[in-house]
Amino acid sequence: MTDWFQKAGQPRWFNIPADRPFLDDLAVGLLDITREGGPEALADAVVLTPTRRAARSLTEAFLRMAGEVPALLPPRIRPLGDLEAGEAPFEPGDIVLDLPPAISPVRRRFELLRLVTELSPAIGRSPGPAEALGLADALGGFFDSLQIEEVAGDNLADLVDLDMAAHWRVSLEFLQGALLAWPKRLETLGLVDVSARRVRLLDALAAKWDAEPPKDLLIAAGSTGSVKATARLLTVIARAPLGAVVLPGLDTVMAEGAQQPRPVDDQHPQAALRALLTFAGVEVSSVETWKGRSPASSSGEVRRNLVNLALRPAAQTSDWRLAIEGEGEKKIREGLKGLTVVGTRDVEACALAAALLLRETLETPGRTAALVTPDQDLARRVAARLGRWGVIADASAGEPLARFPCAVLAETTALALVEPARPATILGLLKHPHVRLKRTEADLAIARDALEVTALRRTRPEDLSGLKTFAMTAKAADPAAIALVDALAAVFPPTAPGAVETLDASAWARRLTLAMEALCARPEGGTGDLWSGPDGEAVARLLSLLIA
Repeated sequence: MTDWFQKAGQPRWFNIPADRPFLDDLAVGLLDITREGGPEALADAVVLTPTRRAARSLTEAFLRMAGEVPALLPPRIRPLGDLEAGEAPFEPGDIVLDLPPAISPVRRRFELLRLVTELSPAIGRSPGPAEALGLADALGGFFDSLQIEEVAGDNLADLVDLDMAAHWRVSLEFLQGALLAWPKRLETLGLVDVSARRVRLLDALAAKWDAEPPKDLLIAAGSTGSVKATARLLTVIARAPLGAVVLPGLDTVMAEGAQQPRPVDDQHPQAALRALLTFAGVEVSSVETWKGRSPASSSGEVRRNLVNLALRPAAQTSDWRLAIEGEGEKKIREGLKGLTVVGTRDVEACALAAALLLRETLETPGRTAALVTPDQDLARRVAARLGRWGVIADASAGEPLARFPCAVLAETTALALVEPARPATILGLLKHPHVRLKRTEADLAIARDALEVTALRRTRPEDLSGLKTFAMTAKAADPAAIALVDALAAVFPPTAPGAVETLDASAWARRLTLAMEALCARPEGGTGDLWSGPDGEAVARLLSLLIA
């Protein structure tokens, strides 16, 4: 074990400055700590990261170092936000024997939808499907917030004076009814919410490690401890014999004197880290700097100080004048080097400017670039621009499923189940790249064009039988177009009156799945690439959950 890690004492709290590559420095430090113990020492270590993405990125950081180390067995890396039984660092059946399973997100959404419908008298009206689904999602977010913050929610009436607006009284009655009904429903199902189960799992893990601290290296890296249960676990990890917590970008400059941290409000970027240290009883000055690949550069320190100055709480803005006097002005100018402000007319011009800057950076060997934005629409526009140049942007927020081919087909097919003779819907299906209807691509294109000319440019028919009549009575009637209507009628048979109202979500999902597979049927058999790729797998998973 290296001296710098042992000398940190217990509990061990480290920090990787904001200007340093966090995951690369973390990997280098872990290699240095376990160097004396050989490859097995690193493989026995456990590293907890905040998210799955961070876990994958840390694994990639170790793989990048494979050429520098004779033998490299990465540590066991697990995301704190996705701890389950039977996976490292847990033994099968350990610590979760008394925890009921979590309700699936899809089932939870429909159960909340049912709850909203039952509580609709409290809001004075019966919401439609779209409004009810929106209320169910908002109610789920409300429950998640209560569970993560570990608040019972039984004091809602005390939050706002009931003499206030009438809509608050309506909301209060609705929420109070939901708070009573939802736990009972979960108890009946024998399930718990994902957020509540995660809190109980973290507490169970903290209790276990507090009673029996792990003997191998245990590192929690990158977490800010904003969740109370996570903060409790981090304090236990820091006290472990070979445990440590590595904080991301703690600002150690915001200290008055040597000990007391300057107060920051809840909106400040450092608020979560300061709250974590206060909860753990750790002074900012006692947090050590993690040993990375190389010492921090002077330019990085100057930039950190500049950001620190810009983000000072409003109560401390009076020291700006003192900060820029003398050497302060010189340091600020140094910190501003390399920063550019680009003004654009609209969001499209902003996306183009960002895409050009990213492309320019990537054309330099060895350089990388990142776009940080809270605007997902802007991020998608930039990604689309980069895609035209052959650059695939890895979006950390993910991509909306509705933008992918399989999801577009699912949505269009769902519309066709309700209105099969709508010309725009029919053309949307027939022009989709997955659709074949047991024809070759060329044969389908010929039949589709003939159908469009002979039947789809006339008055909208009531059903597919009317569309077939149009195709048969046209002056230039084409047998291929008529056969194509027959194929569509086989996929979307007429529904008996009143039958639609009796179908539930499971039955609709079955009909949708069968219709999609019939549309994509190939002449040689199979459905082609319908269920392959990330979007196909995601749609298949969604439909299977709806059916279940």
